[in-house]
Amino acid sequence: MDGYRKLLVCFCLLSTIIKSNAVDTITPGQSIRDGETIVSSGQTYELGFFTPGSSSGRYLGIWFKKISTGTVIWVANRETPILDHSGVLNFTYQGTLLLLNRTNGVIWSSNNTRNARNPIAQLLESGNFVVKEDNDASPDNYLYQSFDYPGDTNLPGMKLGRNFVTSLDWTITSWKSLDDPAKGDYSFGIDPKGYPQLMYKKGDTIKFRAGSWNGIRFTGAPRLRPNPVYRYEFVLNEKEVDYNIYLLNSSVISRLVVNASGVTQRMTWIDQTHGWATYFAVGEDQCDNYNLCGVNAKCNINKSPLCDCLEGFEPRSARDWSFQDWSGGCVRKTALACARGEGFVKHSEMKMPDTSGSWYNRSMNIRECEELCLRNCSCVAYASTNITEGTGCLLWFSDLIDMREFPGAGQDLYVRMAASYLDGIKKKEKSRRQRRVGIIVCTTTLGTGILVLGWIFCMKKRKHKIQVEKHKGKGLQQQKQKRRPGAARDRLGYDNESHG
Repeated sequence: MDGYRKLLVCFCLLSTIIKSNAVDTITPGQSIRDGETIVSSGQTYELGFFTPGSSSGRYLGIWFKKISTGTVIWVANRETPILDHSGVLNFTYQGTLLLLNRTNGVIWSSNNTRNARNPIAQLLESGNFVVKEDNDASPDNYLYQSFDYPGDTNLPGMKLGRNFVTSLDWTITSWKSLDDPAKGDYSFGIDPKGYPQLMYKKGDTIKFRAGSWNGIRFTGAPRLRPNPVYRYEFVLNEKEVDYNIYLLNSSVISRLVVNASGVTQRMTWIDQTHGWATYFAVGEDQCDNYNLCGVNAKCNINKSPLCDCLEGFEPRSARDWSFQDWSGGCVRKTALACARGEGFVKHSEMKMPDTSGSWYNRSMNIRECEELCLRNCSCVAYASTNITEGTGCLLWFSDLIDMREFPGAGQDLYVRMAASYLDGIKKKEKSRRQRRVGIIVCTTTLGTGILVLGWIFCMKKRKHKIQVEKHKGKGLQQQKQKRRPGAARDRLGYDNESHG
């Protein structure tokens, strides 16, 4: 019996040592009970049970520990609360996480894709709660990771997008309320239809469209330009589409959150103020409202009125536009006829139209793109998918929706126009050129005439000056000659006296 007691004491001490040395990790057979937590290695994140707001339910979640204490960034059982403090997170020998209630009912599980030989569950300093093989740090080999099941928060290194193989949807969704972390009305993620684009929605209704990726940033988010804090990455292949932000400075703490009221912001923690500073926000101005100006129109926040039809288009209802009701959009002044001579008008510094119904090819060049669009009578516009290399082809086949001008930050969009309209443009341009040539000729002639007259005036003035100088010189010479005989007589008189 004494030997058994000693063995039990040694086992308890060993368990205590393991727990104290591995505060960010649990191993098979270990558990986390309500009131217990594990903490990431750098003390940034903490995992345990919490109660949001005035709710009576208990949830397993992750929150900031050192800064912004209590700010939750992930919830495991967001749809199913535990009704008391009996919750426990077990970790099986197969590497599965099981959240149990008082009756051992499974409230939530990690749904691993495969079993592990020597699994551990670890809260990483990135905020990711992972199940993996011990001594295997490769993210590609994780059996489970919380980053694959986001709540209302996206952290650096956490994907936004869609996995086409596993059907994982990396979209962040708001809480229902401050007291209820269940999925709310608002979401922010990548819509994979057509050429994928970043969108903010309320239910199924698009509220803001950040647009498609153009090689540097999303076309509707010009503030997301290269900087010393963040590195942006966009991946699109047959397996997945995703957008990710990586921190270039590990001391920076940042998060993107969709709150219960629908406010969507990327924020950075500022130590000096002990608060969050907004780096990027959805819906910063009126032009961010999806399709504010209707089809075939563009928005410019620096102009009044905000909306204007594309060149070659006119308001569908002039009366509505006079009352600043732009919802009807614009229609072509001259319809397309798929005839010879059709071409394109270039619109610069643009947010690209909605690409949900677009076709794309990322290996074509812009010239090939233009030719392909011309050969297809249904094609109404084209653009490049990568502005840094001038490559890729993006085609539109219906009305152009949700455009705006971004001076100094947009890209080129080429809109198809009827041959007769282009002929009119050419005639107007020719007339303008002729007027410009006439103005230049007249201006040059007038300028030359002024110069010639000026030269003649200067020459006459110079000649007159020379004549005046010459006349003065003759007058002085005559005066000298008049004085010279008297002077001779004086000198002669002086000489006679000296000789006398």
